[in-house]
Amino acid sequence: MEILQHHSTAHQVWEEAQEFIRLFHQENPEAGDPAARLDAVRTQLAETGTYRHTHDELVHGARVAWRNSNRCIGRLYWNSLRVRDRRGLDGADEIAAECFEHLRDATNGGRVRPTITVFAPDAPGRPGPRIWSEQLIRYAGYGDENSIPVGDPRNAPLTRALCGLGWTGGRGGAFDLLPLVVQGRDDKPRWFDLPADAVLEVPIEHPDRDHWTDWGLRWHAVPAISNMCLEIGGIHYQAAPFNGWYMGTEIGSRNLGDEDRYNLLPAVARRMGLDTSSDRSLWKDRAMVELNRAVLDSFDRAEVTIADHHTESRRFLSHIDQEERRGRDVGADWSWIVPPMSGSATPVFHRTYEDRRQSPAYVQHAGAKERAQGRDLV
Repeated sequence: MEILQHHSTAHQVWEEAQEFIRLFHQENPEAGDPAARLDAVRTQLAETGTYRHTHDELVHGARVAWRNSNRCIGRLYWNSLRVRDRRGLDGADEIAAECFEHLRDATNGGRVRPTITVFAPDAPGRPGPRIWSEQLIRYAGYGDENSIPVGDPRNAPLTRALCGLGWTGGRGGAFDLLPLVVQGRDDKPRWFDLPADAVLEVPIEHPDRDHWTDWGLRWHAVPAISNMCLEIGGIHYQAAPFNGWYMGTEIGSRNLGDEDRYNLLPAVARRMGLDTSSDRSLWKDRAMVELNRAVLDSFDRAEVTIADHHTESRRFLSHIDQEERRGRDVGADWSWIVPPMSGSATPVFHRTYEDRRQSPAYVQHAGAKERAQGRDLV
């Protein structure tokens, strides 16, 4: 993920607009000759310093941005992305309400649908709205370096900031839902509690070990990234939350397994009676496999969409083959494409990739990480 400063000039916007409009017309022949559209864009730029995408351009641009996402292994279905055009909205209240509707729509009763909701873009001299939260759904993290963490340590700074502003929804539990933090155009950031009907959570239980049920583990069904910028043809949509569906290792190996997250591998190993006195017993590996089994089995029993890393790896190679047949190169970041468990047992491990930036794209602008941690939240 590239961290970018956002200082586009009118000339840069025009250059990027030309590139995108030509790409759009090339990949959508029914749109005809791009000359007339380019003339219209040039006129809009001269008069206002920006231009407005047609609905079809927005849809195609959002889908191609997914196609170009070097860190995403699940791009085979890029052309099925559902695009919710909400560019007329720039206020915090209406954006929050549409984010919650996005979650309901994308959850789809457990049959998760890849979805993006696009709000008002930046305009010359007037930044568009922003969503401070890293994802639409995040769990609170309590404690600091001097205490034993409860919940998700990744979100501890934002949790402390919200509590300082008077948020009292947190009960100090491991899976307390954080509010969504939204900054409307020309406004200060504000927080909004997530409605219960907008969040589907899956209890995590092991298929062979009934005593896991007393842990109260769970995870939410929809991974909706919300602090990245959608860039299409020189236009920056800073508020454009999007989701696919989870790959099991994202939850089992990373969210629940990482030492700086829920760090559950030692507890799982103890429940399994493993020898944790030496790494050479491979207790971490065995615990990680069982934790991932629990995640996949739990989502399957709940009838909620999730992919396993072996299947998703094969799908990614199918995506590469499909794109190459269309004359398009596929960029990828090897360190993100290879799963965090059993990497060499998947076919994506045994290849090299070029990690090059293409446009349209989802990028993280400078300051997004700090906002996600609640810095300067007032």
